Amino acid sequence: MTLDQVRVLFLGYGSNHVIVLGGKHKINCLWLVVFGVGLAVGGGFDALGRVSERVTVFAVLVVRGGCVGSTDGCWCEDAWKVYESMEADNVLPDHVTCSIMVIVMRKLGHSAKDAWQFFEKMNGKGVKWGEEVLGALIKSFCVEGLMSEALIILSELEKKWVSSNAIVYNTLMDAYCKSNRVEEAEGLFIEMKTKGIKHTEATFNILMYAYSRKMQPEIVEKLMAEMQDAGLKPNAKSYTCLISAYGKQKNMSDMAADAFLKMKKDGIKPTSHSYTALIHAYSVSGWHEKAYAAFENMQREGIKPSIETYTALLDAFRRAGDTQTLMKIWKLMRRYKVEGTRVTFNTLVDGFAKHGHYKEARDVISKFANVGLHPTVMTYNMLMNAYARGGQHSKLPELLEEMAAHNLKPDSVTYSTMIYAFLRVRDFSQAFFYHQEMVKSGQVIDFNSYQKLRAILDAKAAIKNRKDRRSLIGVVRNKMGVVKPKRKKDELWKYRKRHVKQK
Repeated sequence: MTLDQVRVLFLGYGSNHVIVLGGKHKINCLWLVVFGVGLAVGGGFDALGRVSERVTVFAVLVVRGGCVGSTDGCWCEDAWKVYESMEADNVLPDHVTCSIMVIVMRKLGHSAKDAWQFFEKMNGKGVKWGEEVLGALIKSFCVEGLMSEALIILSELEKKWVSSNAIVYNTLMDAYCKSNRVEEAEGLFIEMKTKGIKHTEATFNILMYAYSRKMQPEIVEKLMAEMQDAGLKPNAKSYTCLISAYGKQKNMSDMAADAFLKMKKDGIKPTSHSYTALIHAYSVSGWHEKAYAAFENMQREGIKPSIETYTALLDAFRRAGDTQTLMKIWKLMRRYKVEGTRVTFNTLVDGFAKHGHYKEARDVISKFANVGLHPTVMTYNMLMNAYARGGQHSKLPELLEEMAAHNLKPDSVTYSTMIYAFLRVRDFSQAFFYHQEMVKSGQVIDFNSYQKLRAILDAKAAIKNRKDRRSLIGVVRNKMGVVKPKRKKDELWKYRKRHVKQK
């Protein structure tokens, strides 16, 4: 083997963990080791650094931080080529090789069905299975939302070869929680106890995160207490779930702040996610000054704000209507080259447009379009709502034309916003015109909006009916000769004092 046949892919630096994919080797020379995340294909070196001809070709996969490879597909393609070379050389892979190949298949976009067929193929070759293969297979099915099938596979493999572990159950629980099926996740949590599988910090954190999303802080508190009873110490992620659970409710931001202080008191260093949850808690309660103070504390502690942190901070000042600080934060993001997301984009547009800063809102749309985030239907809905509230209803048809230019189809919110805008200024003809357009496009207003629209129309109709009724009665009385008698004017009316309101 020559040096030309040795390929090394550097993807980073850090601590290493080496896994031999397959093949029998004479370990009488130095291994080819890559310091970082990557894939190396080659042989051994002798004491002089020359490639040894006596060593069979093998592959070494370097793992950093417990995560196989990286999100890039390059190492996966190389790993697949190594596997094909092993098959060509009739090298029988072991269970670790197979588990890595299942992961590689998932990274390359293969379906869970493909992974199962690969599993059956290897099973036919007599490969002995281990926990690694089980975990990789379960992950492949869970990623596609096939949790029921994953449970069947788990049950079958437990009967035949492999016993499950906490990692497998954590994968299943996480998939159920992300699908908003927390009850099934709780069932797996209890099943772990009955099978004697010890819960880990990740097990509790998965459930706590699920209940945090459901805004049930009392259950998160209970899980934290149970976690401590099991001899496990809550970490930053555990406290972040508690802060978030309290912070999503308007009247519980003080409880979120208490949870944050308790975390620091217990000697746990807050993460970027912890500060983001706290800033969001202050935002919901309208405490934008405290949100900015938390942001400054975060920077003083040397914690780099994430895009989610900036978005939560922008939302705090959007709610408060402080457009000056909103602009200040956005300039800060641009200075540090923090790329915003779609949520950041919409928060800025809504914050500026709602308070009459239409030029700044348009500037945001232009800047984000330069980085590939073009306006959506939601963006135009926010602009329309802002123009309508600001008495700029004449601009709405222009915005509708812009949407058509961008190939954006108006939805029911777009039409209902325009209808309300024209009803407010009593332009009924335009309101009914856009109602007809909405019906033609097949859009339907949601029930609450429809009720509100009917209430406005009924109120307008009642006023019009009262005026029509009075006019009709006047005409009838006049025809019948019933005329309201005119009172005689007082002779001294010129000398009466008139009560004039003093300004």
